[in-house]
Amino acid sequence: PPGRKVLIVYAHQEPKSLNGSLKRVAVEELSKQGCSVTVSDLYAMQFEPRATRNDIVGCLHNPEEFNYGVETWEAYKRGDLSNDLIEEQKKVQEADLMIFQFPLYWFSMPAIMKGWMDRVLVQGFAHEFPNCYDSGLLKNKLALFSFTTGGSKEMYAKGGISGDIRYLLWPIQHGIMHFCGVKVLAPHICFAPEYVSEEKRKEMLIAWAQRLKALWKEEPINCSPEWYFK
Repeated sequence: PPGRKVLIVYAHQEPKSLNGSLKRVAVEELSKQGCSVTVSDLYAMQFEPRATRNDIVGCLHNPEEFNYGVETWEAYKRGDLSNDLIEEQKKVQEADLMIFQFPLYWFSMPAIMKGWMDRVLVQGFAHEFPNCYDSGLLKNKLALFSFTTGGSKEMYAKGGISGDIRYLLWPIQHGIMHFCGVKVLAPHICFAPEYVSEEKRKEMLIAWAQRLKALWKEEPINCSPEWYFK
């Protein structure tokens, strides 16, 4: 609906890739609906994935012994995080929906996107024990993981060699997003695009556009171990 804000966090090196096309389709389709769409193109931004003391501006809370979690938490409260983090946190803060678009690397996100999670979702901003899971600080937001795989759908079935694709989503959907209070929409998975015809890849883009048309009517998945493991 008009006025909704969407953040697309995108990790692919090549704009002509299927991931690049999926990102473009999302920008077009959501903009057409009147949403305002922001893209964090991590490779183009040369986003720093490493969590280091450079993320804290000014003096450390405890210069004797560096503890990244404590230091970023304290820096967040003081307004002393580095600019690139403040920028990303602003985008997250404003977003009603976050779409993560990436190719699956080794059963997970590419390092640059994992680094975005490591650095942006600071304690005090995204979670603050006991405010996590359903009471995480980013509640009232939605997230959707849209990704491509190398392996086929059969390989990622329950009885398949790679195991159910849902198992892989437990750490990223549950352990990161749900932990921060974000509600998660069903993932959008394009299986093995490199091994299918051009025609099939076009169908993948059409299916994504179709889903985006009705996205705001979708119910989030049931945020419990059952969804992943039963």
